[in-house]
Amino acid sequence: AISRPGGVMEDMGEDRDIELGGQMTTTASGMKLGFITGVVPRERMVAFERMLWRVCRGNVFLRQAEIPELIEDPLTGEKVHKTVFVVFFQGEQLKNRVQKICEGFRANIYPCPENPHERRELAMGVMTRLEDLTVVLSQTQDHRQRVLAATSRNLRTWQIKVKKIKAIYHTMNMFNNDVARKCLIAECWAPVSELDRIQLALRKGSEASGGGTVSSVLNRMITREQPPTHHKLNKFTQGFQNIVDAYGVATYREINPMPFVLITFPFLFAVMFGDAGHGILVSAFALWMVLKERSLKDKWRNQEVWTIFFGGRYIILLMGLFSIYAGLIYNDVFSKSLNIFGSSWRVRFDDKTLGKGEAVTLEPTPYPYNGTHTYQQMYSGTPYPIGMDPIWQLSENKITFTNSIKMKFAIIIGIIQMSFGVFLSLWNHL
Repeated sequence: AISRPGGVMEDMGEDRDIELGGQMTTTASGMKLGFITGVVPRERMVAFERMLWRVCRGNVFLRQAEIPELIEDPLTGEKVHKTVFVVFFQGEQLKNRVQKICEGFRANIYPCPENPHERRELAMGVMTRLEDLTVVLSQTQDHRQRVLAATSRNLRTWQIKVKKIKAIYHTMNMFNNDVARKCLIAECWAPVSELDRIQLALRKGSEASGGGTVSSVLNRMITREQPPTHHKLNKFTQGFQNIVDAYGVATYREINPMPFVLITFPFLFAVMFGDAGHGILVSAFALWMVLKERSLKDKWRNQEVWTIFFGGRYIILLMGLFSIYAGLIYNDVFSKSLNIFGSSWRVRFDDKTLGKGEAVTLEPTPYPYNGTHTYQQMYSGTPYPIGMDPIWQLSENKITFTNSIKMKFAIIIGIIQMSFGVFLSLWNHL
């Protein structure tokens, strides 16, 4: 019999009766056919079949069947399509050739018994093993879920402990090891006001470590080196200190301008952004961040813009409050004026003025009104209680008047600000 590509079997004589229904066949002359079974990737099957035909010169019989399910490759871990094959041959020489071809194509060879009864037992054993493995995988998955659930509850605590341990070891690595006295020596800067707390911490550390032979010792040293700058800060003053440090860090024992920036920075902002309506919106946004700071602290950490806003929440709150104050002084709410207390001006128009379409220019000069006065505009002499009189919104010289007020206001504030800065510089110099 001669096999053709594609698994076609051609009978070359009637004296050979071949039965291929079983896995082990016997010809009429008493010759036995051997076989090899295995799996090979589907894309290599055509080349595998062609190689068998060329090497074995058509003296093998190949049967194949595709596996519908995807099989995970144990080497790469990827899901691939594979094909089951059975190669029938005769003699040891063909067997060796087929085995070498299977090794070259990286086919997975599986042993298969010759006896049908043994094959059924092997199949039953494989099914039993698969069921056992399925149970083991299911139990392993459940156990892993329980372990991960228990671990997730302690993960935050473990992270804190690991960070503390790393910080301790990082600090201890900066110590000098004195081999002779068997101790660690370190030099550091510390605020004088914190020396008592440092002594207490060293004492507690010695007691917690079991009370070594020598307790920790803290000595104050005399040095000519320039000490570093240290500021006592909290969450309210941290943002303002960052603004000051952006221009330069004060040297040791210089006056820290941060406490003055607490008031001057938001106030100068309000002078430029004097609108009570917009100030209310800014204050509401900052107040939301202040009240929800615990829940918002860990959110959007990777967002740089949000980090800037959240870090300066108290600065934004003060800027909004001062903007409300400056907006009331300017009588500017969403670019509109409020007439709460009534205007101090009385403006009259006669028919001649209205007919000519003349502009009305208000002059803040008090004129007593006795009922017979001929002036078209009258000022009572009592200014508007808070901020500018709303009637200026109707005047032709509104911009001139308001700019004059704001310019004078800015000059006065600027002179005070610069004088105060010069005074601080003189104090630092002395």
